[in-house]
Order: sequence, then structure tokens, then C-alpha cells
Amino acid sequence: MTRDLSDVRFLTVAEVADMMRVSTMTVYRMVHAGELPAIRFGRSFRIPESAVVTAIETPIADVG
Repeated sequence: MTRDLSDVRFLTVAEVADMMRVSTMTVYRMVHAGELPAIRFGRSFRIPESAVVTAIETPIADVG
């Protein structure tokens, strides 16, 4: 199974935190909890942009 990764955009933890308007520690917690998929490069993580968009668009709780 071959996947074309040329159109996949990876974001840093800081970029994800900025997009989600949370702290970088929150993003690290989400990655370690398995709530946000990530790839580890050395000592840093890269998160697929599509996963961030999905996380933002998915409602967490029904308030009301």
C-alpha cells in the first residue's frame, strides 16, 4: 500500500496551539493521550494539518 505524502502538510506543536488557541502544553497532552495523531522527528512532533482540522470541527460535548 503506497501513500502519496506530497500533499500532506505537517504542523509544529506551536502552529497547532496557535490554530486551536490553546497552550503548547495542551497540544502535547492531546498527542500523548492519543487524541491528536502525531509523528515524532527526533525530539519534536509534527501533526498532520488534516487531523487538526478534524479535531477543531468535531464537537466535544453537547452544551445546552
